[in-house]
Amino acid sequence: MKVHFIAIGGSAMHNLAIALSRKGYAVTGSDDEIFEPSRSRLMREGILPETIGWNSDKISEELDAVILGMHAREDNPELLKAKELGLPIFSYPEYLFEQSKNKKRIVIGGSHGKTTITSMLLHAVSTLGKDVDYMVGAQLEGYDCMVKLSDEADVIVLEGDEYLSSPIDRRPKFHLYEPDVAIISGIAWDHINVFPTFENYVEQFHIFCSKIQQNGVLVYNQEDTEVMRLGESFSDELKTIPYSTPSYTVTDNGTLLEFEGRTYPLKIFGGHNLQNLIGAMHLAKEIGIANDIFLKAMSSFTGAGKRLQKVIEKADFTLYKDFAHSPSKLKATTRAVKEQFKERRVVACMELHTFSSLKKEFLPQYKDAMQAADHAVVYFSPEVVKHKKLDPIDKKMVFDGFGGGVEVMTETSEVLSFIHGQEWSNAVLLMMSSGNFDGIDYNELGDKIISSLPNH
Repeated sequence: MKVHFIAIGGSAMHNLAIALSRKGYAVTGSDDEIFEPSRSRLMREGILPETIGWNSDKISEELDAVILGMHAREDNPELLKAKELGLPIFSYPEYLFEQSKNKKRIVIGGSHGKTTITSMLLHAVSTLGKDVDYMVGAQLEGYDCMVKLSDEADVIVLEGDEYLSSPIDRRPKFHLYEPDVAIISGIAWDHINVFPTFENYVEQFHIFCSKIQQNGVLVYNQEDTEVMRLGESFSDELKTIPYSTPSYTVTDNGTLLEFEGRTYPLKIFGGHNLQNLIGAMHLAKEIGIANDIFLKAMSSFTGAGKRLQKVIEKADFTLYKDFAHSPSKLKATTRAVKEQFKERRVVACMELHTFSSLKKEFLPQYKDAMQAADHAVVYFSPEVVKHKKLDPIDKKMVFDGFGGGVEVMTETSEVLSFIHGQEWSNAVLLMMSSGNFDGIDYNELGDKIISSLPNH
């Protein structure tokens, strides 16, 4: 099979390219820019394009498929040539479906918790020696490629993103997977640039549920009002399994989970993480893993990449980084850290970085999102706002959007100056962003804080 990738350097695209190359496919690709780590990974696999840029000569009738990335434009010369030749053109999710037509497809959907639930399920599967294929949207520790496709595995685990499929296919990715088993972890308005109203956004999840196979399974979070409404509306057509946060006790090194009369020590913490764990447990049961066996396997799980990831810990100071950026994620993460460290001062810093978060109409969605923190800082870059061609926002708009109680900053130097001016004994610093605060090095930051502690 000969497959060509238009925009091979994308975070999702390069993983699929590597997976197909490992499967024995002849893979080629193009892109107008390829950054790390995609560049090194493609080079290691021997499929890094020799030159940067688009070249329609790479498109010939010999190709069995062309896979089009979201980063490419509709007038891309390679895409136009592929259309002219009548070649089969797939979006990333379409091709994943093509590769998994004969497998049991487990799809993880939801505005938040997708990567965590996916990584929990994969951790259990790996610990128990089960063979499954997978696609995960984030880089997880211990994996050198986040897509695995084989002829042997009869199950595939897919993280179901609701963002658009490709420049010529405006359907959300998770509409294309047609799950046998699906989960919805939560619904909180996101991707405001694509789904202009909350109702329009919710509708995408309804369509997702309608794509579940006949006699399929829908696992849903009954603590989320919208999700519960959705789950109940499909109860006549599908096997529906509601789940909720289990009973648990906070311990010094994590959590003690209580379930069906037994206790399970865990290294993770936070109500939202334990809720995700129970959701993952129900998915595991659908591929033959009993609840008790799953929960025992989870004793060694330390978390998903960049999701409440411990950067550094010393004496009575800990620094965490988290991918949280939407209001619901922000609230859940901040609350989880405060619950785990009741006796410590929790300082939470977050960066408004996504298109939605920087839109002035969306800011009121953040009301009280960081209320659990003892001190909250919100940072945004006016340059990023300008780059995204959005209406300008100011500090007062952000302050009001969060319902007060936050310090708003527009320079990373301000953020660093604030952090270095704090007393960090008996404290936790939580850095939350889908970006990186315009280049703040968290490891370096943690080292500096620790060197300033009196007991260092």
